[in-house]
Amino acid sequence: MGGFFGAASKNDCVTDVFFGTDYHSHLGTRRGGMTAYSEDLGFQRGIHSIENSPFRTKFENDVVNMRGRLCIGCISDTDPQPILVRSRLGLYAVCSVGIIRNADALVNELLESGCPNFEAMSSGNINSGDLIGALIAQKNSFVEGIRYAQEKIDGTMSLIILTKNSIIAARDKFGRLPIIIGKRSDGFCLSTESFAFQKLGYAVHRELEAGEITEITSDGCNILSPGDPSKMKICTFLWTYYGYPNAVYEGVTVETMRTRNGEILAENDIKAGRLPDVDYVCGVPDSGTPHAIGYANRSGIPFARPFIKYTPTWPRSFMPTNQTMRNQVAKMKLIPVHELIEGKKLLFVDDSIVRGTQMRETVEFLYENGAKEVHMRSACPPIMYGCKYLNFSRSTSELELIARQIIDEFEGAEGIKHLAEYSSSETERGRRMRDEICRRLKLTSLEFQSLEGTVKAVGLPEESLCTYCWNGRE
Repeated sequence: MGGFFGAASKNDCVTDVFFGTDYHSHLGTRRGGMTAYSEDLGFQRGIHSIENSPFRTKFENDVVNMRGRLCIGCISDTDPQPILVRSRLGLYAVCSVGIIRNADALVNELLESGCPNFEAMSSGNINSGDLIGALIAQKNSFVEGIRYAQEKIDGTMSLIILTKNSIIAARDKFGRLPIIIGKRSDGFCLSTESFAFQKLGYAVHRELEAGEITEITSDGCNILSPGDPSKMKICTFLWTYYGYPNAVYEGVTVETMRTRNGEILAENDIKAGRLPDVDYVCGVPDSGTPHAIGYANRSGIPFARPFIKYTPTWPRSFMPTNQTMRNQVAKMKLIPVHELIEGKKLLFVDDSIVRGTQMRETVEFLYENGAKEVHMRSACPPIMYGCKYLNFSRSTSELELIARQIIDEFEGAEGIKHLAEYSSSETERGRRMRDEICRRLKLTSLEFQSLEGTVKAVGLPEESLCTYCWNGRE
């Protein structure tokens, strides 16, 4: 996915942006970047791979050499960013978060309409920032250009633009990702994560609305084009998995939502008479842990940590992009606490079940260390669609999703008509799918949170939430 941070200050703010951007490291694992502007040095930029070492270690030297009262930084799971753009709107730096699904079509359209060329990356693809810059340059102002780009792009685009005078931020038109503005005595900042600036002395000023375009300087924060809150479809998965525990989106704290979500999961099991007789409730770390604490609190079953994730050399935010290596690293990170596993019946809560590969290895690991039973609860509904807005699942095909694999094997294309039934544990199809996942993953029992329960845990109206990955609704 990715995230960004920017600051406009009466004082040098490069260090603020360094720390603020580093606090977004849980959102991406591929590249990091920073660009500062000062009158004497102009634009200064640094971009580094963070696949083999964290953001902080790669940018310590850049921070020493950069200067500026305007600065932006980003963590990216896609292209190198920020990029510098020169157009009739001037020279500026841009970075974005999201996914452009129709990038090839847009590039061809721009080439045919007179855009002379694009600089291709080594993969042959066009940098998303370069494409966004070309779209913005079709109009006579940043506001018109951003609006034009948002309408042309199929997918999601939130961005920040660093000019010589200010920073412009634009939240995507459906508000799938947040942008929060912070205020301090010497200026303003903007961030994907609210907690990223609080340790720097900024207080939350406000969140941008869906589609809003706002400009910050050291002196103020001005709305250039208002948003439309009625169009908001913020990603629900931010609370379930992606967001850091103390992040707050639309007034809802991630940790609070996850704990409440686990309580609802337990209530569902109690009402349905399927609360298992287990020794401990446990979370698959890290994001599954607060869901499990909520489940334990409501069920009365003790919470325990039968294995610990070793993070000093492999933190959650630092994982290789190769899937085989990711699976191996995930396995190497789990260190057992034998007396909490051997001979014990365990119920685990995980944030989600996507492909099932890592969960299968986790379950095998538990049995190898003496577990008697392993029950599983997913903190969200079965994932039926690959995300086409933020690309969180890395799936190249929906048949990589374990739920869709099983449905396809059961009924082929006909099964697509019955996805709602498969999502529910109250139907024959839903029970059959759960039994098959249990067989494949060697689970004693399995249940998913319902969509209704997920929405209730967030506490926002369902129409304001993006739930596409679960029900396919745009």
